[in-house]
Amino acid sequence: MKKRLTPEESRFAAIEAARALLIEAGPQAVTLKAVSARIGRTHANLLHHFGSAAGLQKALAKNLAETVCETIGAAVLKARAEDGDPREIVDLTFDAFGEQGAGALASWAILTGNEDALDPIVETIHDLVDRLGQGHEDEPVHRDTLGLVLMALGDALLGGPMASALGLPRESAREIAAGQLRASMGMRKAANDG
Repeated sequence: MKKRLTPEESRFAAIEAARALLIEAGPQAVTLKAVSARIGRTHANLLHHFGSAAGLQKALAKNLAETVCETIGAAVLKARAEDGDPREIVDLTFDAFGEQGAGALASWAILTGNEDALDPIVETIHDLVDRLGQGHEDEPVHRDTLGLVLMALGDALLGGPMASALGLPRESAREIAAGQLRASMGMRKAANDG
């Protein structure tokens, strides 16, 4: 007999199953049928909670973005407080788009015309940048974020083949992003110290 779940538990279980499917088999595997089979619920149950496969994918994107942005935000604050190495921020961002599937989900949403699924990712990143920018309005946090997110997305989609084709180590894009972030942070520090 199936354990009765609260609506919140049911949604959480579905999103976790969708995340696992995304990482294991890619965004095309995140279907209502596959998720319902994985959590032992009915297709109708998921329709009730998400309305459609697109609704599930949007909820997954929101969950991914919130989790990733919380981690990245903590790393940024730590780097600011301790003069930490921006490479940690770069690695977290690249891992989110690569290993955690945010890049594949974003590209799939665009290619299938489900661009609404991108809204939670874009909104959550925007909220993070606004929070991190408080008290640092003179800093180009928006520009740094744009560059880092686009590099991480590009690396998730083509990084391996491009690095190989150019005869570069696989980590090259991360090193370039970290160098750019270090330079930007150094210029801001110099401006503040000067």
